[in-house]
Amino acid sequence: METPTRRSFYSALTFSLGTVLGAALGVPAAIYLFADPRTKKKKETLVKATDLTLLQIDKPQMVTFERTSIDGWRTFQEKAIAWVVRRRDERVVAYSPQCTHLGCAYHWEDETNQFVCPCHASRFSIDGKVMGGPAARPLDRYFVFLENNKVMIGSQIRKT
Repeated sequence: METPTRRSFYSALTFSLGTVLGAALGVPAAIYLFADPRTKKKKETLVKATDLTLLQIDKPQMVTFERTSIDGWRTFQEKAIAWVVRRRDERVVAYSPQCTHLGCAYHWEDETNQFVCPCHASRFSIDGKVMGGPAARPLDRYFVFLENNKVMIGSQIRKT
């Protein structure tokens, strides 16, 4: 058996310190990338937007509601808007308030029975289908669930 030299002692010490430093930096990085609960797919969260009894049949209504959003590490409450339509068969549809052409805000016109984007003249039917203008796809929708006459709205579903 060889007697340890000063060189072998310092080599072992350097290797050990490098291993400890690598673990000290690598373990938190691995936890952040692979085990952080914020990176996991969350279950759909629904928020109450309005009461079903307040909606008129086939008359779109702009509804404002509050939802929780996560932006990186920040969680905050924000106001959101949806155009909600109660159909005759007790179905409820909620549309995102942005035009699918360039994201402008649109509005409902009773005279023409259409959603109209004033910026670029896109027009959409009450079903969200494109009726004219430069928009190439129908209005985006929100996930909607009815619970005890409450209209619950979830995340946005992009229509193709």
